[in-house]
Amino acid sequence: MTHTLNELVTAEVAATIADGDLVFVGVGTNGRAFTLAVGIPLAALRLAQLTHAPSASVYWGNLLEPDLSTFPANLRQDSLTRWPAAASPVDVGYKCDMLMRRGFDVSFDSGAQIDAFGNLNITAIGDYETPRVRLVGCLAQPEHFAFVRRPIVMMDLSRRSFVEKVDFVTSVGHARDGRTREEWGLGAGGPQRVVTDKAIFDFETPDRRMRLRSLHPGVEVAEVLDSMSLTPVIPDHVPRTAAPDAHQLALIRETIDPNRILLKV
Repeated sequence: MTHTLNELVTAEVAATIADGDLVFVGVGTNGRAFTLAVGIPLAALRLAQLTHAPSASVYWGNLLEPDLSTFPANLRQDSLTRWPAAASPVDVGYKCDMLMRRGFDVSFDSGAQIDAFGNLNITAIGDYETPRVRLVGCLAQPEHFAFVRRPIVMMDLSRRSFVEKVDFVTSVGHARDGRTREEWGLGAGGPQRVVTDKAIFDFETPDRRMRLRSLHPGVEVAEVLDSMSLTPVIPDHVPRTAAPDAHQLALIRETIDPNRILLKV
């Protein structure tokens, strides 16, 4: 059965969510940024709940365990205000306390730049004091990489975004300037997956450098490398990203996102 890129990635992300996980998803903006930061993560979480992880739960924006069984035809701020949830709205301080106590198993993150060792930049492009572009700032992403067990980065491949060394470290990955995150005073953490429109990456290498984990159907290694300004570790054999099966596609299209609110872009 033919699947879209978003459906492929949704099934791949769903497979990383374990039963009992508490997942954090932000609020996002619109367009492709919303699909990456919110749509795919929520669809994947719901797919996991309906298949292998019924006890997985989500903290979405300021909603703790919202009811994901139905989505409105149009998603607006009023929709979030009225959304049925175990707790709504939850104070931001409570979420920060949960982060510091390592209460989250998975978070979804994105940025303007990510480098070869998983450091993320959403602060500034160029010199920090006189940047070419001043970005949104840190939000809670430093804490995500510091305290969440398995952060997942959602970014489309581009040479501007995938760089050898980020201009500014908003969130500490696995190494920086020849020192590991442990040597920088941080414990276990950092991004576990980088999910893109062409391939999946991880950091399962001796020095924790980014590694090509799988290629999406129809994509070749040369195309991936041409879309990056860094060179990841390339294994001798790179498998294809597993396609969603008929049951998963039916759940996504008929139950999870029938109005194409989450996966439309």
